[in-house]
Amino acid sequence: AAGPLEACEGGSRRKAWGLVVTAAVSGTLVALYAVVTPFVMPALRRVCLPFVPATSTQIQNVLKMLENRSGSLVDIGSGDGRIVIAAAKRGFEAVGYELNPWLVWYSRYRAWRDGVHQNTKFYISDLWKVSFSDYTNVVVFGVPQMMPQLEKKLEEELECNARIIACRFPFPCWIPDHTTGEGIDTVWAYDLKHRRGCETKTLAITPETEF
Repeated sequence: AAGPLEACEGGSRRKAWGLVVTAAVSGTLVALYAVVTPFVMPALRRVCLPFVPATSTQIQNVLKMLENRSGSLVDIGSGDGRIVIAAAKRGFEAVGYELNPWLVWYSRYRAWRDGVHQNTKFYISDLWKVSFSDYTNVVVFGVPQMMPQLEKKLEEELECNARIIACRFPFPCWIPDHTTGEGIDTVWAYDLKHRRGCETKTLAITPETEF
């Protein structure tokens, strides 16, 4: 009788261990799905905007393009917040928009760690659903597929005094006012006042306002 009983107990133990292993694997897969999904979902959209951290040289080139500038700043596709934090340290009220929630939470932590959390904000949002009309300085880390549509969107939304700074890839139709860096660290700056002829318009109406 002892033999069948021991076999039964052994089978029960194996079944119990099987349930434990199944539960552990299931829990791991759920956790992995929760972590990976925010990184994968952007790639499933019409325009894939992968996360590629900005190099220290790129950040310095962006800051060069912001010299003698003031006002609000937005980083479109802010990633881990490097540009936003660097701009905040230069005195800008800086905002980042990023679709990946994990990167947004990490950016907020980095801003708090670096002591600039009061001058920075990070939002989880699709850039195509946001209006950038309140910003005078715009930084873009884009990919070639999105630049034509983004060019049109920014031209419609931004004021004449806005400067757009593109990293890695330039805009297809605009002619840059300033360029610095080389290779992947190249940065292009575009001033809308030159593209729209805002200065010419201002000079044309000045004599009328003096009478």
